Amino acid sequence: MLLLFTDLLSRAFESWIVPFLGFFLLPWTTLAYAVMWSSSDGVAGFEWFIVILAFLIDLSAFAGGRRRRVETRY
Repeated sequence: MLLLFTDLLSRAFESWIVPFLGFFLLPWTTLAYAVMWSSSDGVAGFEWFIVILAFLIDLSAFAGGRRRRVETRY
């Protein structure tokens, strides 16, 4: 929805390929980076903590999915 109704991603990223890949691979990280970028036209200081936290959430989703696939096989 954010991509359709605002120009938030186009302001944070110069090309369309990074947000496109980010939407499928690291959606929370991409969204957090775009929101932090829009707050001050850059990401600095505590804003990086938010982006890293979103990255960890994305990684935990991948790990949880992998663990569930392994558990259902046995």
